[in-house]
Amino acid sequence: MGNFLVFALIVVYVGGVWKFWSGFERTNFSRSLSNRIGLSLLWPALFVTNQSYRRNFRKALKG
Repeated sequence: MGNFLVFALIVVYVGGVWKFWSGFERTNFSRSLSNRIGLSLLWPALFVTNQSYRRNFRKALKG
């Protein structure tokens, strides 16, 4: 059961990175590669702690 949970969390994380990366142009963030990489990889922590990031993350997912 533990292995399944770890696998599911990895799938959700990678899916979030992929969706945010592909929809990054719809956000209000500056269009630099370092910004795109950092914001994509840190999405779970930023989503929980930052309201502005949540709004932009939702914009990125609409597509």
